[in-house]
Amino acid sequence: MRKGNLLALLILIGLVAGVLVGEFVLFDPAPTDPAQHDATLSLWQSLGDIILMRPLKMIVIPLIFISVVVGITSLGDPARLGLVGSATVVYYLSTMLIAVVIGVTLVSRIEPGVGLDQGFRDEKVAQFETHAKSETIQTAERELGSAWMGLVRQIIPSNPLRAAVEGRVLSIITFAILLGLGISAAGPRGDPAKRVFDSLFRAMMAMIHWILWLTPPGVFFLTAWSVGNLGLGEMAGPVGLYMLTVVIGLAIHAFVILPLVLAIFGRCNPYRFMWKMRRALMTAFGTDSSSATLPVTLEVAEEEAGCSKKAANFVLPLGATVNMDGTALYEAVAVVFLFQAFGIQLAFPELLIVVITATLAAVGAAGIPSAGLVTMVIVITAVNTALGDPTKELPLAAIGIILGVDRILDMCRTTVNVWGDATGAKIITRLAPDEPVVARKQPKAAA
Repeated sequence: MRKGNLLALLILIGLVAGVLVGEFVLFDPAPTDPAQHDATLSLWQSLGDIILMRPLKMIVIPLIFISVVVGITSLGDPARLGLVGSATVVYYLSTMLIAVVIGVTLVSRIEPGVGLDQGFRDEKVAQFETHAKSETIQTAERELGSAWMGLVRQIIPSNPLRAAVEGRVLSIITFAILLGLGISAAGPRGDPAKRVFDSLFRAMMAMIHWILWLTPPGVFFLTAWSVGNLGLGEMAGPVGLYMLTVVIGLAIHAFVILPLVLAIFGRCNPYRFMWKMRRALMTAFGTDSSSATLPVTLEVAEEEAGCSKKAANFVLPLGATVNMDGTALYEAVAVVFLFQAFGIQLAFPELLIVVITATLAAVGAAGIPSAGLVTMVIVITAVNTALGDPTKELPLAAIGIILGVDRILDMCRTTVNVWGDATGAKIITRLAPDEPVVARKQPKAAA
């Protein structure tokens, strides 16, 4: 068995085993000793963090910086960046907009929030407000006004080194793009720098190969912790229909829309490509992080799925930061669901606001602390403002209704986020293919 297939099988075993252990060993709906139960779950989370998440996060920032510089310098003519960059942005915005429209359409047709048990609703809102969550909401509201300005500041960093220390990915990408353009503009004098970054990139890929073998046990611990914290039975509870709506929307986008886009613009078999990307997708599901999955996505996309180094090194790091198809769809479904749960029916103008703000909020999520919560607040606040009626405003504490099941849905939408990034890299490969390697002729031996 090939190493790639063996690793994919081990990751799958880790995922399945994690679900079983989480449900039948760790999950306890009424623990006799809550403190001990929380400590046990925390231990499993810590093991997953130490085994897998920390090694992956350790190399994310240097990998993004190096890979973007290599991607830009490999384009050759700096003018090609305009074509590749504009095509990438159009792809990102188009697919996110389609995802949001799918989400809004489904939640409006299924109406999972209509008839939600009011006792359950009020209990979750009260829990959210009393367990110090109200402070989180207040922080989100304070950051709401400066969220977009913060995003702009990230795009134009004043200190790239400080941005790297703080993990501000957009700042790193901006500086890497400018450095790559500068090296390309230097002509032959920039060739030594190109070779240095190429060598560093090869070294990073070797590190990724080593870390990949930590994925199966890491995914096992993280999945077991996620399921043990929630329990599969929660999926059949009052918010079960809401979860089903999100999953159906994600499935339509992942298995119908993105494959169709890839077949038309990428001119390849989308499901065969999805199969080749399986290790990255399973890692995304287990780690619940597009950024942490990026090393795996890069390695698999280039070495197994046929993406060019030029496209992968530019599209994937940027996509892990701003391209959030799954998140955009989820935000739209969640907001409309919460309004339905409080008996507030949204008309077409309000749904249009949900579509626009959910798309833009997903783009800006990377630049906002507590991204998921703040982006949800952005969309809710925009709709409340549009309604213009204080009696119909949705309380921000309503987010407490869906927080309990958010982790499971986050694993699903992160997988769709990564799949969207990979699809984009495959499409852009047609615009920025790698040059074919020409074998050098061996000199003829002297007679």
